[in-house]
Amino acid sequence: MRKRRLMFSKQDRKVEDINISPLIDVVFILLIFFIVTSVFVEETGVDIHRPQASSAEIIQQSSVFLAITAEGKVFHGGTEVGLRGVKNVVKRALKDKSTPVVIQVDKNARIDIYTKVHDEALVAGAEHISMATTR
Repeated sequence: MRKRRLMFSKQDRKVEDINISPLIDVVFILLIFFIVTSVFVEETGVDIHRPQASSAEIIQQSSVFLAITAEGKVFHGGTEVGLRGVKNVVKRALKDKSTPVVIQVDKNARIDIYTKVHDEALVAGAEHISMATTR
């Protein structure tokens, strides 16, 4: 039996190749779309056991968040700022005077630490200050 040789033209070989460059472009465009449209929520970066309140309300997300731990340490964005750093943090973070400042206080924290942080936020120019609670 004789072997037959199949002859393929150059056009037939081009059909075998799959061009994936448009697929990569589409994937990158989708990735950019999801990154741009995602919302990043600012957290305090510390686990706080908040007290319960029956009058708790949901506030807007464009707030300045501070946290007071049970040991009395003050945090903003996961870094400890201390009581003396509250005024500078609030001044920098306030977009305007109507931006609320939310203080997340551990239920085992002393009330005098909360009072001092509240006063520092007032001195920094905050008009709306509230304590975060759970329902």
